Amino acid sequence: MLVSDIMNRDVVSVSPDDSVALASRLLSRHNIGSLPVCSGDGRLRGIITDRDIVLRCVATDGNPDDTPVREIMSRSVITVSPEDQVSRASQLMSAGQVRRLPVTRDGRLVGMLSLGDMAKNGASDMEASRALAEISSSLRQR
Repeated sequence: MLVSDIMNRDVVSVSPDDSVALASRLLSRHNIGSLPVCSGDGRLRGIITDRDIVLRCVATDGNPDDTPVREIMSRSVITVSPEDQVSRASQLMSAGQVRRLPVTRDGRLVGMLSLGDMAKNGASDMEASRALAEISSSLRQR
């Protein structure tokens, strides 16, 4: 099964110049844990998570209204292609200890794939279970 078969194509994103406060509101409004950060032409520049906001902004006494996303986002992002197999995405999630992967084509964001997307699909639920188990076991070792 291909990533394109189960990925979410309706993706909310922010720009590097948007405020951390805006990113926080979007995370809350859409009940998600991360947002891809894209330039105006749709190129993926990074990712910002709820954890980034807490640890890199709030906990350091930063002001979310005055802090641009680019200052706290993660720049090295693991991605997959829509043409990749879901099993490959699962391996990347496990190796990178992440639960969500941006899906890109030619550097541009075209979707997101989460463990939840994989678990909802009967043909890939084993990959999702395996990835979650590996992510969870690595987190316990920290």
